[in-house]
This record gives sequence, structure tokens and C-alpha cells, in this order.
Amino acid sequence: MAEEQACCVVSVSGPPSAPEPAAGPCSCSGVVLSRGPGLVLCQGAVFAPFLRDGPAAWARPRALPPDALRPCLRVLVLQPPAGTRAPAPGFDAPAPGLDAPALGLDAPAPGLDAPAARRSAAGGLRQHEARLLALVPCGAFRRALARAFGRAEQWRFGGEEAGGDPRALHWFAWLRVPGLDCPGGGWAARAGAGCLRKGEGLLACGSPFGALCPDLFLNTLSSGVVSNLAGEENALILTDARCLPGTEGGGAFLRSPAGPRLVAVIAAAFCWKGAEWVGLTLLCSLAAILRSSAAVLGEAGVAVPPVPGRAGALRAGGGQEALARAALVECGAAWGSGVLLGPRLLLTCRHVLEAGGPLRATPVPGPGRAAAALGGRVVFATEESSPFDVAVVELEESVPGFVPPCLADTFLPGEEVSVVGFGALGRACGPSVTAGVLSAVVAVAGRPVMLQTTCAVHGGSSGGPLVSSRSGRLLGIVASNTRDTGAGATYPHLNFCVPITVLQPPVMRYRRTGDPSAFTVLNQADKGVRAAWRLQRQPGPPSKL
Repeated sequence: MAEEQACCVVSVSGPPSAPEPAAGPCSCSGVVLSRGPGLVLCQGAVFAPFLRDGPAAWARPRALPPDALRPCLRVLVLQPPAGTRAPAPGFDAPAPGLDAPALGLDAPAPGLDAPAARRSAAGGLRQHEARLLALVPCGAFRRALARAFGRAEQWRFGGEEAGGDPRALHWFAWLRVPGLDCPGGGWAARAGAGCLRKGEGLLACGSPFGALCPDLFLNTLSSGVVSNLAGEENALILTDARCLPGTEGGGAFLRSPAGPRLVAVIAAAFCWKGAEWVGLTLLCSLAAILRSSAAVLGEAGVAVPPVPGRAGALRAGGGQEALARAALVECGAAWGSGVLLGPRLLLTCRHVLEAGGPLRATPVPGPGRAAAALGGRVVFATEESSPFDVAVVELEESVPGFVPPCLADTFLPGEEVSVVGFGALGRACGPSVTAGVLSAVVAVAGRPVMLQTTCAVHGGSSGGPLVSSRSGRLLGIVASNTRDTGAGATYPHLNFCVPITVLQPPVMRYRRTGDPSAFTVLNQADKGVRAAWRLQRQPGPPSKL
């Protein structure tokens, strides 16, 4: 596939005589951006152990030259085997002036091998010597990070220990790779991130664990959707494509009729909010990196061509319809999500409102309309003993231009679904969209009472809509994800929703009569339903979930 040919692994190590950690090796993923001249882009943090000035160098506002690193580093680029050195599918024709290696870039760095690719001992991987052109900070990405990820919410990026330096997140490395030079080669096919929409499909390509075992893990693919966007021309992108440590520096691609288009680079495979893994991957817009790098590359004799806009039509998924019916629900200091069933009728979860205090709901604004918070009153909330965690809210004003959702009456395990909620960046950047499948339909006496999905669900998503990605029909509302109380671990990709078929009959009675007692049936579930929502079998010991 073109995505796999456009990605690689970058390995950096010091001379054998150097003390650890400088001896490395350290590795990450990378993307081949040009074949004329051969250029690779990767995450800058892979060079952190080799900085002369240590972590303090990340605080500098301008690019770092090669002499900012310790001497005699060895930088290798690993690629999958190929029969020829022709450009991988999806590369543009060469930009004017770039049909031959740029001035000053055609010779390998002193002491390096000739540019021809060498085969690694195992698997026939191609191995190229490379040298650093510059480490470049992406200003637009840095500003978006600062605005979107509040310090009070204790955001961390990386593995569970989050030992990386957050100051390195917005730094990227440009590598000159003579072995990738190709007569007539051009730049990789690219697309701007400014026109991305939440719910749009992405394909991520990176190598889990970097250079640890590239014969097995080189250029692994993962599909997902655009979950959230922030910054100038969407410099910051969150996706629910599942990536692992070592994929940092890999690419995120848009599919189009003309072939895949590189739109972003993986900045961090894991995102943590406090102690909760939110199951999303952090991306930086390629266009933002190129804008920040143009002057530095120009000094090296490389002209950066412009990034084209969208190529091909967007396939709208169910997440787009759900966005129009989602709302941010705030109650005192707590917040969650809600779904509009009528111009003034909103469903959410009881636990979202437990803190008490003034209640406000902010529906997602339609085209040309600004977000506006509306007051509301709780019409009904299930008892704490009820298995159904539901609250019904009447808004003080009608939502302009409201279009009622189509409600599902059947559920098909395995169908593609989307969740919209205000977890993660919800309050800062609007609702997030995550996609997955309907993994299970739990029924009691032949009646669906719980839906399980693989969508990433995190704190703040409770009460949000679950929809069919294909039809846009409302399937239910999100109630919770899974937490192992013994291990203290949260699993965002196993979550539970209340089926809309449970809620629709009392909602219809309430609309006819205006009597909140129509919802008391939600407190009268039998033992089987209660056991299902307690995540335990009857009889049996209490569940640890």
C-alpha cells in the first residue's frame, strides 16, 4: 500500500564509546516526504538523549542546527523491501528546481556510507544512512497545545509513566537521506488539515516499538476518525486510530479517489487526562510543520511546495448527524454530555447532575450560529438504585433549527457506530467523535437492555448520543466506560449505553401527557436487568468492574 511505502523507522545511536544514554539506540517512526532530494520527517523527541544542552534546548523558540547534538551520531532510516527504487505510489511530480538533488545536499555526511540502500540482515529491510538537517518547532501546534490542554486537567502524553518531556511534543526533525534520492522523484502526496471535519476517516501508519523488531511491526496500519480539532487551520488533531509507543513520527492519511494524502504526523500515541487513558492519539498537521520549516529548509536549498487542499469528497458518517443533536451539559462544577430529542427536550445521565447547582445546556451550534448556553430544569432523574442512569431535562428555550433524530428500533451486533461526547477536549474545542462497532447487545427476556461498543469513551462523554455510522439513527445514550476497581485501570474501548428502545416509550408518554411520572418505569427494572447493569451474574460475588 502507498501508506506503507511512504513511512519508515528512524533509529539514532551514539558512538559505541559514548556513555549511556547517549549510546542509544533510540527510535521512532517517520514519513518519507520527498524523493528529490530524499527527505524524512520524524518526531524530534527521538534526539532528546543526544542534545548537548539537555532538555533545556526544547525551550528555545527557533530551530536547532545539527551541532546542537553530540558528535558522531549514527542515524538510520529503515524501509520495507522493494523491488526497485522507483517512487512509492502517491508521490507528486518533482517541484520546479527539485528534479535533481538540491545544491549542497547531494553528498552524504562525512564518514557515512554511499547513498545506495543496504539490506539489513533479517527480512530484507532497506537501511539508509541519514543526517540531521534541523530540529524545528511547530509554533501553531505549540499554541494549540497550550490552549486546548489545560494544566489543571493534568494532561500527559506518552506511556503510562509519561516520562517524556512535554516540551518536545511540538518539535520535529528533518533528515537528509541520500539513499532515497530518485531521478524524477517529487514530494509525497499531501493534503491540508484546514478542511478536516470531525468524524472523517483517517488511516494511521507507524511502527510499534520503533526499531525493536521492524521485521514484524514496520509500518503497521490503524484506521480511525478525526475525533477533535484545535488551533490555526486545525494544527492539532485528535484521532481514535489506535497507535502504540514507537509510532510517533508516523503518518496519518486521508483517503481520496486519487490515492492517500498525508495530512498529519503522529506526535503522541497515548493521551492521559489525570489517571485516565482517553484512548486517543495526538497528531500535528503536516501543513503546520511545513510552514514552520520552510525557512530552515530554504537555507538548506530545499524549496517546500504548497500543500493542496482537500482531494475528493468527504464521506459523511453518522457522527456528523449526531453532532447536531449533542449538547454540553453543565451542573455546578461538573459537566457531561446530552442528546436532544426535541427542541426543548434533552436526555443525559443522572450522575452528570448529581453535583447540584445551576443547570446549563449548550447545544452544538448549526452553520452560521454561535454556541449559546440555555438554562434548564430537571424533569426526572432515575433513582440511584435504578440500573438506568438517566435524567430528563426541559430547556427554557427551544433550540433554533432543531431537526428530530431518527430512532433505531433494532440493533445489529458488529455494525459501525459513533459516539459524540464532551470528554477530552469537549469544553475547549467542542464535542469529540469516536468510532467503533456495536460489540454486544445484552437482552433480558428478549428485550435489549444494554449496548456495548468499542468506541473510545472517557470522562465527560456520559449522556452523549450513540448513533449508527451508516444510517445516522440514534441507538442510545452513553452511560459509562469500564473501570477495573482492583487494578485501578480504565478501559475506554469497552463501554455501556442505554438503548433508545428503553427510553422511547416513556418519552412518548411524557410528550402526550406532560406528566413526569411517565419515566418512573425506568426505576422498576427486574432483577435480570439490574444484574446486567451491575456487570455481574446472579447468583454470584460482586463484580470488580
